[in-house]
Amino acid sequence: MKKIALTSLLAMFAVSGAQAAAKNVMDGNPLYMPKAGHFFSETTLASQTEETRDWTLGERFGFGVTDNFAIALQTSMSELNGFANYAWNEVALDAAYRFVGEGAWKVDLVGAFEVDSMRAYHYNFADSDMTTYTWTAGVRTGYVNKDWALMARANFMYDNSRAFNWAHDFTNNHILNIGFGGFWRMSDYWSTVVTADYFKILDHYGKPETAGSWDLTAGLNLNIDATKYIGAYITKEINHVAEGEWKAQDGMGFGAKFGIDF
Repeated sequence: MKKIALTSLLAMFAVSGAQAAAKNVMDGNPLYMPKAGHFFSETTLASQTEETRDWTLGERFGFGVTDNFAIALQTSMSELNGFANYAWNEVALDAAYRFVGEGAWKVDLVGAFEVDSMRAYHYNFADSDMTTYTWTAGVRTGYVNKDWALMARANFMYDNSRAFNWAHDFTNNHILNIGFGGFWRMSDYWSTVVTADYFKILDHYGKPETAGSWDLTAGLNLNIDATKYIGAYITKEINHVAEGEWKAQDGMGFGAKFGIDF
């Protein structure tokens, strides 16, 4: 029923989508970069087929400082059983600098700082036993033409129980993230996007680890007009549970997204 509802939601925008511009400013392309002075927003609502009582509402709001530099603030909240339980998940600040971008090739330097579990289920605000702080530094590159785009990224992530505790061996993790993505503009109105991200824990509490996971996403977007789109997405997680053994999560994640550049 949830998937049918998402399909119906897309159909509601079919009339507006008929007026979409041939070259959309914002349409879900993973290499999107706002122009100087432009704000952008991406709002998501997501759940999981195995637990449809649990929903997460997310928001990423950003600003193009220059044509090649953008910053964004991201947060999300989750609820379970009609807000019988709820959580404020994270607050993250990220930045991207595009130092190659005049032609079809794009290269971005990216960085982020994230505070997780601002208020976990049944815990106080920023509880010291639940809160983690994550620093991220990486690079994103890709090729873009009028109909499609390919993207690759690599990020190094460090999390700890304190924001600036670089040497605490009992609570830190060093994580490598490698991701790939593809975008296809099927028409002036419709586009598809797929991404695959691998996360590898290089060490856990100072000890070597082999654990890793793949996060897979596929989406279909409809351009409402030149600066707005709405999309429906499905996600799947595959975990490395033992040497040579992988296990896919039960069910699938699903959700909707609304993006706007203004």
